[in-house]
Amino acid sequence: MSYRLDQGNGSCMYQIGVEDNGCHSLLDYDNVAHSAKVLEFIARSLNAVVVERKIIQNEIKKDDKGDHVLIHDQKPIVVFEPSFFHDATQHLQQQQQQQHQDQDQHQKESKEADDIRLSTQNITTTTQHGIFTRCELSIRRVETHLLDPSPLSLQQLAKSPDNAQINLPNNMQNDSPSKQPTSNSEKTAIGETLSARNIRVAVVGNVDAGKSTLIGTLTTSSLDDGRGKSRTSIMKHRHEIESGRTSTATSHLMGFRSTGEPIGGRDQVRANKRKSEDEVARESYRVITLMDLAGHEKYLKTTIHGVSSGMADYALILVNSRQPPTHMTQHHLNLCCSFGIPVIVIFTKIDGCPDHAFKTSKAEVIKMLRAPDIGKKPFAVRNERDIETCMDKMHTLAPMIESSCVTGDGIDLLQKLLFALPKRRRHEKKSNRAFEFLVEDIFNVPGVGGVVSGFVNAGELTVGVNSYVYVGPTDDGTFMRTVAKSAHIARINTSHVTSGQSACLAFSLNKELRKKLRRGMVVLKDSPTSTKLFDAEICVLKGEGTTIRRSYQAYVHILNVRQSAFARDIEIVNHNALGLPPSHSAHNDDDDGIVLRPGSRAKVRFEFAKRPEYIRPGMRMLFRDGRVRGVGIVTGVPTEEIEE
Repeated sequence: MSYRLDQGNGSCMYQIGVEDNGCHSLLDYDNVAHSAKVLEFIARSLNAVVVERKIIQNEIKKDDKGDHVLIHDQKPIVVFEPSFFHDATQHLQQQQQQQHQDQDQHQKESKEADDIRLSTQNITTTTQHGIFTRCELSIRRVETHLLDPSPLSLQQLAKSPDNAQINLPNNMQNDSPSKQPTSNSEKTAIGETLSARNIRVAVVGNVDAGKSTLIGTLTTSSLDDGRGKSRTSIMKHRHEIESGRTSTATSHLMGFRSTGEPIGGRDQVRANKRKSEDEVARESYRVITLMDLAGHEKYLKTTIHGVSSGMADYALILVNSRQPPTHMTQHHLNLCCSFGIPVIVIFTKIDGCPDHAFKTSKAEVIKMLRAPDIGKKPFAVRNERDIETCMDKMHTLAPMIESSCVTGDGIDLLQKLLFALPKRRRHEKKSNRAFEFLVEDIFNVPGVGGVVSGFVNAGELTVGVNSYVYVGPTDDGTFMRTVAKSAHIARINTSHVTSGQSACLAFSLNKELRKKLRRGMVVLKDSPTSTKLFDAEICVLKGEGTTIRRSYQAYVHILNVRQSAFARDIEIVNHNALGLPPSHSAHNDDDDGIVLRPGSRAKVRFEFAKRPEYIRPGMRMLFRDGRVRGVGIVTGVPTEEIEE
């Protein structure tokens, strides 16, 4: 049924009492009613309701010879019966009528349907044995958790008696149309849940801090056994499971209901089965996207790219409470602060941790947070009142929580903190801009063709045969014009994607053009441009000594773009107005030109070393040569190429 609902864009129809060849199954009313009840239970477990239940009788009878023949001299008896979950169905029908009340065509169809029901309300079905019956069920998925926030499992529904009162939410118990929400702010579709109420959280920390274990515990709602049980459920590659080290950037969904209760990560019917992303998204009022990043120093560039292109609202800095933070923890903290991402410190593995070891680790973390280049105030979170205190001060405070994935200490408090986090990036406000899709990964799906996954940074797109887009830039700077055939968000088939969503797009590309797809491309609807030159205003980070002058080459990260670039021209920004100390000012050397040192600010014109890229003003950039050296913002793209 779940597959049929996906293929039917959220609706499907079942016919009970009809064989595969179209013949009547010759079932009586009791058997058909029992089958219809089972189907309603299955639909309820999938967060769907039966919107129409039609019983049809008086179509076939036995003749004198005992053969079954069609009845031609009488009309069939058609009765519209209420569904088992009548309150939920009635509420859904009222919502649909409220949404389409201004459409004359819909009102006409509703009137015709009402006339049919009025004409058959005095006709009753015959339940005696020997009266052949068939049934038609129209099932529709409810893409709102306020209508059905807690879909019942098959076991719960099977145990409930036929006349039991099903506990429905308060907003469903009152069927008065005047009290139904009419404002657009009450929208609760899955697309809005995955954009306006989706908070993206980057999880970083040292290699042994327990990042994957914490994410596995939060998403599966089961504690760890101390030997890697939780992290195994979310790891992507076999070598990651064997070594216990994450080497790729992956994302995982964690859902909450409107009351703040987390969605269980295990299936209610099959306890050993983990819930898929589409099941979590359909049941959730708010979604937390946890981005698992690598902690080992060998994969630092992967972590930098994940933070740069992840559009993170917040960052969890995980620290092993049994040993002091390492230099990688310092790098991750500097990386998040350089992008302006508020941080939350999580002390892991506090079960069995010696008091003196935890005291030392906590003192080192507080010292790092209070450093001048970080400037955060540590704030220990011990109860819900502390969570309310720090919610509106996330840019100045750094909440600290003690947790253990084995005993469960601090996990409930962390879940409440994640649910209370306010949305920081308002991507839904960019829906009126031109469509811009950032490609993060590419796939070649048999039977489908070229598929790209990524993030909708701006605008909206409706896929279909007439949805022409530009994909690029390729190695020569050109864009490929193609058709976006289909789209998925959280593994749910959809025809419309909007800004703020992580989505997958399928393109109509031949074999040669599919080879040109790469990570770092963009998908645009119109006016594609690419360039090798761009201007940026940068700030060299304090730390290890770095000298930047003309022809300085570094690896540049601009959202999903990562490529080597070198500085063509450098222009000093006025330091006296900024109040920088003289030791950090830029110097003017007669032989080599302008020289930038840690703490300096300048306007630099960069040139990509390999291929043109899609760059626009306002993008945040980061450049490194082994370690992160500086951050900046793209201020402009030259219109004419500069001759060598």
